[in-house]
Amino acid sequence: MDVYEAVAGRRAVRGFTGRPVPGEVLERVLSAAAQAPSASNLQPWHVYVLTGRPLAELKKRAGERVASGDPWDEPEYEQYPPTLKSPYRERRSAFGEQRYGALGIPREDLEARQRAAAANWDCFGAPAALFCYIDRDMGRPQWSDVGMYLQTVMLLLRAEGLHSCAQMAWAKYRTTVAEILSPPDGLILFCGMSVGFEVPTAEVSRTGRAPLGETVTFVGDQ
Repeated sequence: MDVYEAVAGRRAVRGFTGRPVPGEVLERVLSAAAQAPSASNLQPWHVYVLTGRPLAELKKRAGERVASGDPWDEPEYEQYPPTLKSPYRERRSAFGEQRYGALGIPREDLEARQRAAAANWDCFGAPAALFCYIDRDMGRPQWSDVGMYLQTVMLLLRAEGLHSCAQMAWAKYRTTVAEILSPPDGLILFCGMSVGFEVPTAEVSRTGRAPLGETVTFVGDQ
């Protein structure tokens, strides 16, 4: 699979089989992903890989919190600006309509939307999950480095025939994740990532992208 194929094939998959992901594949992917760029080679990512019984225990504990209506943990970072201006507001709204529309869930059915969102904390059935932390002393450029690293991981997973779903949702249950992983106090959980083989019959819904002219400006002779 070449790079263009990997980019075109990468999407947030929300339906995984229970087929185990070989440990050597995860190790190969994460070893190669270490080549991702970072300013002054700081490599500010801290990744934990969960499979088997530890992942099952995390899913169980998170599921219990969902079922009991336990409030989300106090956020350690802002996932979105308090007020999204145009065109970001419209893009987010369009995503929600497409995401829940593909599941047959109307906008006004908040309970059904909550049930669909709860699948995040079962990793959508995935047998492997990564949890990416960053040192709380790091600044915006290092958070950008983490994003480039995670994209590299996801593209390499595609090259291995695997799919993934990056999930900031796990930050909402960060204390439950910490019960399993025991990360150092100086780290912030940025996101989780479900990893596995896609359910063949899963509904494929690709979120549209803005036209190139909306996000890119060419300056110079062509």
